[in-house]
Amino acid sequence: VWRCQTIIGLFFSLSVQPSRALVDEKFIVLVQNAPPGFQMTIHSLHHSEDGHSWEAFGHYTADATGTVNVSQDHSVGGTYSGVEPMGLLWSLRPVPGSKSWLRFRKMNVETPMEVAISVYQGHQTVFVDQVQLASVVAERWYMAPGVRRIPVTESDLTATLFLPPGPGPFPGVLDLWGGAGQLVEYRSALLASHGFASLALDYLTPKITLKTGKMVKDDYFETAYKFLQQHPKVSGCRIAMMGLSYSTSITLKMAIYSEVMKVRRICFRNTDYKFYLLVPFFFFNTTEKQAIYRDLLLPIPTDPGMKLDVGRLQCPLLLIVGEDDQNWAAPEFAQDIKEMMEQAGNSHLLTLLSYPNTGHLIEPPYLPHARASRFKSVVVVLWGGDTVAHSRAQEDAWRKTLAFLRENLYSRKNSIAPVREI
Repeated sequence: VWRCQTIIGLFFSLSVQPSRALVDEKFIVLVQNAPPGFQMTIHSLHHSEDGHSWEAFGHYTADATGTVNVSQDHSVGGTYSGVEPMGLLWSLRPVPGSKSWLRFRKMNVETPMEVAISVYQGHQTVFVDQVQLASVVAERWYMAPGVRRIPVTESDLTATLFLPPGPGPFPGVLDLWGGAGQLVEYRSALLASHGFASLALDYLTPKITLKTGKMVKDDYFETAYKFLQQHPKVSGCRIAMMGLSYSTSITLKMAIYSEVMKVRRICFRNTDYKFYLLVPFFFFNTTEKQAIYRDLLLPIPTDPGMKLDVGRLQCPLLLIVGEDDQNWAAPEFAQDIKEMMEQAGNSHLLTLLSYPNTGHLIEPPYLPHARASRFKSVVVVLWGGDTVAHSRAQEDAWRKTLAFLRENLYSRKNSIAPVREI
């Protein structure tokens, strides 16, 4: 059961409600009993698993009743401005003096993201040696109570299965991440918290690749699909596939051409770009030494043999596009997919979400935006996006992603129980 917490300061109270919640759930930060007109800074601080610290803050003035409600009141400065209920999370940035080009990622989903919310007197920008008037810790979870995390090693897979609470069976999601490799679990954990059995799959750095030195082939993904399909807690004919960045090529390829995966499933693809079959992995630098890849894929090939034949798709497809994606030519690829499907007569299967001023890394809501970050410790990649617009897009895209999955996997005609909200 999520709980609320209130800490009494020197002369007023600070509360965060709920103080324990899922990462995609909004909270309310409320300061009460302050002197009318009292100027304050509300500050958030998170110490990440990799040893870095992240902060955000807004400048507020108490109203005639001595109250500041972050969900309703304007911030006049700080890392965000205006009425931003979740600005204390999505505008998090590394504290001064941190390493450059950091990207926030939660790798251990069995522990919460702990965020200290504090109040300081006056409109502050530097918080070292400042006295906190009140402070409370909010916990942000990827795993809801009752979600089960199950490591998977069968059939040489490197994966983790997340199961929602309850007897099931649940519709399934095969969850693939991008070109950085590793087993990334936080999206699958969050999907399970919303009623989907989700298998997070490492396909670039799995144990079998580390052992043999060879990249996995199509049968690796088909094996993962069959594992999910045959699991007793999964409704085997209600499986979606999700890809982001590099894995979108795999997602589309398997959806179109695999004899194992294409017959009895609803396909889902969540991505910021369309990836063609073969792309040279080169880059050029800006004056800030940030790699931009998008122009390497332009112009779009006109030879159908060089592209995935999306006209053969027979399942619903969701495309999520950042229009300021500097890593891949997302808008151009999305338009090409749309035109190919229109020509093939299957465009009714396509849902296209396109977001202005949004970059490549479209994450679950309220996670900090990284316009550029270090990739594989080798190069700094420019992902693109304006922080405010990108954060808005993440919130909207996640809500519509869940709605898309529910519509296609939990519909009444499929005889599946409705999603149980946490």
